[in-house]
Amino acid sequence: MKQTSWLELFEAIKHQQIEPVDALDKVQSMSYQNLGFAKLDHGRELRKGFPEVIYAKDKTVDQLTKILKAHCAVHMKVLVTRLAPEKWENLKKQNISGHYNSVAQTLSLIQGRHESNHGNILILTAGTSDLPVAEEALETARIMGNKTEIIADVGVAGIHRLIDQMHFINQAKVIIVVAGMDGALPSVVGGLVSCPVIAVPTSIGYGTGTGGIAALLAMLNSCAPGVMVVNIDNGFGAGYAASMINHPGSAQTH
Repeated sequence: MKQTSWLELFEAIKHQQIEPVDALDKVQSMSYQNLGFAKLDHGRELRKGFPEVIYAKDKTVDQLTKILKAHCAVHMKVLVTRLAPEKWENLKKQNISGHYNSVAQTLSLIQGRHESNHGNILILTAGTSDLPVAEEALETARIMGNKTEIIADVGVAGIHRLIDQMHFINQAKVIIVVAGMDGALPSVVGGLVSCPVIAVPTSIGYGTGTGGIAALLAMLNSCAPGVMVVNIDNGFGAGYAASMINHPGSAQTH
């Protein structure tokens, strides 16, 4: 819940506009909501600056429908990740509407005015195949209020493609670098810029890439200072972390 909601509740208690037992029920609903199969953490927005994000994989359409309607009754913005296209089609039949990114497989539900004006987060991909993870990072950062762009296919196999983008790269406050294969791009970028770099290994690659482990280990062993690493294919985690770096203290300003 937003701080304003808590303050309104405290003012109502102060002026005896609400009974204590009703206030207790309100506080409990603000903390979390028990749906039986899920306990929705409504207090996360106050603690973290953004509501609980819904991971859709392995959840049924019925579960997602109940979760989303409950969240939208409380929060102005809700993000769903790993939402397969067929589930999205079924959710639309349940009167769920929002912005669906079919590449990222994310759903953004926004009520009221929304601006993505905190700048600048830049996302670089080593190859086109890394775009689904990059798009997940993009949608996460944007719904959290950040000005975010992607420059795709600037991997080390053709380093001149990266150098050609240095004018834009040097304007970024945070850079997310998404790469599979040998995972070399974050180290190159980290050695060229002064801002934090968040490296995202992807599962793109051949046999010995072992589903992104080779890229992950390469990034963890980067000699470039200021490079941080999230888990394999975790575009959401990178976008969330980049947002916290881009405008710290957001929990106090949302």
